[in-house]
Amino acid sequence: MARRRERTPRVIAVAGNMGAGKSSLVEWLRQQFDMVPFFEPHDENPYLVDFYGDMPRWAYNSQLWFLIRRFQIHRSIDARVELMGGGAVPIVQDRTIYEDAEVFAAHLHSAGFIDERDWSSYRDLYQTLKQELRPPDLMIYLRCPLPALVKRIKKRGRDFERAVPRKYLASLEALYEDWFACYDSSPSLVVETDRLDYVERLFDRLELIRAIEEHSGIESRRR
Repeated sequence: MARRRERTPRVIAVAGNMGAGKSSLVEWLRQQFDMVPFFEPHDENPYLVDFYGDMPRWAYNSQLWFLIRRFQIHRSIDARVELMGGGAVPIVQDRTIYEDAEVFAAHLHSAGFIDERDWSSYRDLYQTLKQELRPPDLMIYLRCPLPALVKRIKKRGRDFERAVPRKYLASLEALYEDWFACYDSSPSLVVETDRLDYVERLFDRLELIRAIEEHSGIESRRR
């Protein structure tokens, strides 16, 4: 599934729930299309371990840190594109500011971990920062069913993620679907990650390469 491309793209963003395979796809796109990667600053967040241990206490701090850091990454990408112009090397971004606010922070607010006063301040800041950013030229959404998410999170072995409740992942999954159904800031492409194995299966890899080339205008350097 894809939406029509309106301009020559230079920036691809990869969206998806925890365990959906975003970082793996970003690395694959870097190799396949010679893109410059901007990875998620997940491990840099100084509140993350505390957050998973006590969500009500640290939810607002953690989400505020992500919002500001993600804005800085977006601005770095924008600056690179503006500096290089039409000759810019394609860029791929691991998760966006939109997901931080409209999925993760929204869940924490609805769950009662971010109160109404802090949520109002957070939303005001998000809307202000969002207006300063250029949307990606293509949004790739990794759709991954809950059982596959749980399996992948356990496999990658991050200690603080192993205790993440299944209910939490399910809530994020529902919010991701709602967010993506309304997303219209750029063309988009859905990858069903439980069906498409672009690492192990040649035909799946070729299918994904063709889809990205068609909807992004960026040609693969390798087949």
